[in-house]
Amino acid sequence: MKFGMFFEHQVPRPWTEGDEARVFNEALEQIELADRIGIDCAWLVEHHFLEEYSHSSAPDLFLAAASQRTTRIRLGHGIVHTVPAINHPARVAERIATLDVLSGGRVEFGTGEGSAAAELDAFGIDPADKRAMWEEGTRVALRCLTEVPFTGYVGDHVRMPPRNVVPKPIQTPHPPVWVACTRRETIQLAAQHGIGALSFAFFDPEEAKLWVDDYYATLAAEGVPIGDAVNANLACVTGFFCHADEREAVRRGSEGTNFIGYSLGHYYVFGRHKPGAGNLWNDYQERRAEKGFDPEAVALAAGNSDVLGAKVVHDGGTTGLRGATGTPEQIRAYLRRYEAIGVDQVILSCSAGRNRHEHIMESLELFGREVLPEFIERDEQQQREKAARLEPVIAQVMARKPSSDHPPLDPDYEIPAYPRLDADKQESGKFHNWLDDYERRIAAGEDVSKRLA
Repeated sequence: MKFGMFFEHQVPRPWTEGDEARVFNEALEQIELADRIGIDCAWLVEHHFLEEYSHSSAPDLFLAAASQRTTRIRLGHGIVHTVPAINHPARVAERIATLDVLSGGRVEFGTGEGSAAAELDAFGIDPADKRAMWEEGTRVALRCLTEVPFTGYVGDHVRMPPRNVVPKPIQTPHPPVWVACTRRETIQLAAQHGIGALSFAFFDPEEAKLWVDDYYATLAAEGVPIGDAVNANLACVTGFFCHADEREAVRRGSEGTNFIGYSLGHYYVFGRHKPGAGNLWNDYQERRAEKGFDPEAVALAAGNSDVLGAKVVHDGGTTGLRGATGTPEQIRAYLRRYEAIGVDQVILSCSAGRNRHEHIMESLELFGREVLPEFIERDEQQQREKAARLEPVIAQVMARKPSSDHPPLDPDYEIPAYPRLDADKQESGKFHNWLDDYERRIAAGEDVSKRLA
């Protein structure tokens, strides 16, 4: 089983000058450390207009910076909005390929459609259309990454003529593809398209087993790859903080983890957001128990349970997110449960709320010394066994991919420069002759600026 880290670039109010720069720079230092201790992937969201919850609107730029400060950790988009109204698929392909080149082939291409009104409404997206828009945008972006040239597409949401999109990625045929999943329906969607499932729901390992079994069964029975390779993996996110003392781990980490839960609720479920005028952190402090994201519930549970869970409940009925927050021994046992039921990657979320940078670094150091090595040691053998087990399944899935996914290019297709196009429209032999003469003169090295004037 592999491990990732999850970043949203949270900047709770009240804001002071330099807060965003501090959050970005601290995240880069945390990724550098994760790279050194053996964590496999750094995942970064893309969000727009979700103040305090996520100031990560240009993840490709941040991940490019991370690529120059690391050597082995993979760089994950968790996710790129592949809805064309937000990101044109050719631009997605260009950015993914560029990052793959800069990083030496370390990109994980997570995709998604979004579901917050603050984002979708701003870009004129009808929620009823977003699944179809994701499908078209992702499919076209993958074709742009692989086809030489991309042979064009005309659909309901994307219209693009043939073009050769450059650069091309180092990873062939393209980086591993994922989709964000929060419900069983999208787990099945991932499997049906032969791509990885990035589950951002907080659930216990025993709950995850149903998702894992469903994913691999659906992949075998229904999988038809949306791209040119199958990425058969399921990842899930969990809260994380590691300390030798359980109560100190909870004290340091649970407030930030539960701010994520409250923020999600605010933007996606119960909130009324006022752009530029709200104070989400203050609202969280006042209403976190009422909305079920109370770190006090986690504190009360500390020491009263031998088994960690994604959530905790005490006698008053107040819940709180916990996950892999505790001592190395507790975290090791918790993660072994995910490993045992077949989760392929656990993504650790600790850079949240007002969690302190120095505490996060200490937590990672301890995790790297006392927990991670045993999982790294087992992973190589597990990966070999998994590859052998899935080899016939992946062969069947790839065999279902229709040849129509890569339509041929019209051999006569060309893109005339605008002056040449004007000459064509005018059917002007004189204009064509002038352009031909211009071509000859500039090829011979003549200064033709006066002719243009």
